[in-house]
Amino acid sequence: MLIPTIVLMGTLAGVPKEPVRLWTGAAPGEKGDIGPEHDTTPKGPDGKPNDNIVRLGDVSVPTLTVLKPTRAKDTGAAVIVCPGGGYHILAWDLEGTEICAWLNSIGVTGILLKYRVPAHRDTDRKEAPLQDAQRAVRLVRHNAAAWGLDPKRIGMLGFSAGGNLIVRLASSPAARTYEPADAADALDANPSFSMLIYPYIPTDEKDRSRVTSDVKVGADTPPAFIVMTQDDPIGVEGAYAYASALRAARVSAELHVYPTGGHGYGLRPSQHAVTGWPTLAAAWLKHQGWLKKAR
Repeated sequence: MLIPTIVLMGTLAGVPKEPVRLWTGAAPGEKGDIGPEHDTTPKGPDGKPNDNIVRLGDVSVPTLTVLKPTRAKDTGAAVIVCPGGGYHILAWDLEGTEICAWLNSIGVTGILLKYRVPAHRDTDRKEAPLQDAQRAVRLVRHNAAAWGLDPKRIGMLGFSAGGNLIVRLASSPAARTYEPADAADALDANPSFSMLIYPYIPTDEKDRSRVTSDVKVGADTPPAFIVMTQDDPIGVEGAYAYASALRAARVSAELHVYPTGGHGYGLRPSQHAVTGWPTLAAAWLKHQGWLKKAR
């Protein structure tokens, strides 16, 4: 099955029309031994997918796809989108391409991060994605002028495992997870802000009101917009705990918890109130000043 393509709306000569590889050569630790990436969505007897979600698997060549809004709407802000999928696959359309289209509609450049999944045998499944996320933020900042972006307004938006990835990145953005590849790696890997939609955030086993010790929150942790439902099977406690930690560190945070909606809804409409989260997210971006056009 062919992976759906995206119509790029770049208006600057320097904006890439095709996905940009994160690494100049092979990604750190890659051996090229997991086969070609493909849609892993199960198919029925008729050969058609069982649902309308593209589940991209066996990703060994991480990339960034830059989607610019129209020139009239462009605010100069950008958001790196991290699809979820439990660090096994990437929900490529539900939590990726569809999200970038929405970001474009509110004047934000959507930058879709294809990070490596799943982990190779005998390696931590979260190691390669963290390397890719750090590299992504640095590479976007490095190319900000060419891509028509404000380097001080580079945020991240993640779903489920993608949200976990952003929290882990924000916990130690300066930590060296790979050897520097070029000038981009001298830049800050901390996003300007974060948007976490049904994120998996681990909590202390003995005190579910607190995040685990490896989730570091301090004055330099980026402001956060968080959405969760009480019936989410991964547990709502992590969202509460992270928001509490941000408050204690005097970091701006906005948390929305809905009674129902479960997990994995993206921004597709449903009968649940949580379906309105994009409107609240756009308002948060505006009120925080991230959508102000540069003079």
